[in-house]
Amino acid sequence: MGGVGEDMRVLESREWYIASYAPQGVPNSDHLKIRTAKLSLALNSIPERHVVLETLFLSVDPYLRSRMTGREDGLYLPHIFTVIIAFGVGRVIKSNDPNYSEGDIVISPVTPLAEYCVVSSQSITRKIDPHSGISTPEYISLLGVPGFAAWVGIEVIADPKPGSNVFISAAAGGVGMYAGQLAKLEGCRVIGSTGSDEKVRLIKEEFGYDDAFNYHKEKDFDAALSKYFPNGIDVYLDNVGGRMLEAVLNHVNKHAKIPLCGMISEYNKAWTEREGVRNLLNLVGKEVHMQGFMLGSYMDRFGDFAKEMEGHLKHGKIGSKIKIFHGIDKFLESLGSLFTSCNIGKVVIQVNE
Repeated sequence: MGGVGEDMRVLESREWYIASYAPQGVPNSDHLKIRTAKLSLALNSIPERHVVLETLFLSVDPYLRSRMTGREDGLYLPHIFTVIIAFGVGRVIKSNDPNYSEGDIVISPVTPLAEYCVVSSQSITRKIDPHSGISTPEYISLLGVPGFAAWVGIEVIADPKPGSNVFISAAAGGVGMYAGQLAKLEGCRVIGSTGSDEKVRLIKEEFGYDDAFNYHKEKDFDAALSKYFPNGIDVYLDNVGGRMLEAVLNHVNKHAKIPLCGMISEYNKAWTEREGVRNLLNLVGKEVHMQGFMLGSYMDRFGDFAKEMEGHLKHGKIGSKIKIFHGIDKFLESLGSLFTSCNIGKVVIQVNE
């Protein structure tokens, strides 16, 4: 029997799960489906050091696509019928951990794509101060996965010197918009590539890029890079892979650095159909440092990142562009938007108010 005053409510929570793998193409309702699960708020049903969250915001990022391929080359291979997890912000509505109280707003990188969920308190990275003056979506944008990826790529791996020539692909996306601004703060000359004239204007006028080009209009990437980088490329933050990466390798300077953040142009293709890079020999001759990275390997730097980026945000040195989709049912639409030229900035889902 429950104790006096014990909360015996049972919540119904809609959640997204993997119904079948999507080895290529953008996942659709054949691959990802929504179901309703029941979640008890009785304390004896909540494991020790776990909390029940009402999900407020979920981060929608390109890496999620690689978790749905069914291939071992994905960044993480969940099983069929597994609920998808993402970086999320939630409100504690029941706690079995004395460190967390009802009403706390917290961030967890393993938040299920659900309206309500149970997560281990060990997975919570921080509580949000409601009086910080920072909008909640920023904690999964500038202060979340994309901001952290940009910071690791630019500040930790590339470490550019003032005057360096920096190239950012997918420059109007969640990572690209921050990476370019960080490079500018380091005194670099920054050029971006993006998928529309509107985005070219955006990153130049709002994010401070020195110049930019629409890759749909530049049929010859090699010629475009010759035009925009007459003195070569010192740093390239790669978000797209494929043809763009190959073209960059023809223009790198000696000892250039290439942090490999993602390869969105290749995510929806079977590996045998992906575009190969034929000029890797340039890495040898120019003694280039090209490095892939996963954020999990840099979590010991997360505190440094958060402190620095919060400072930039509060002093107006870095701006954001966030696209909010409303409702858990918008996940497929929001995920699909990442692979089109119409998306600008960081994509998030607002699940509950």
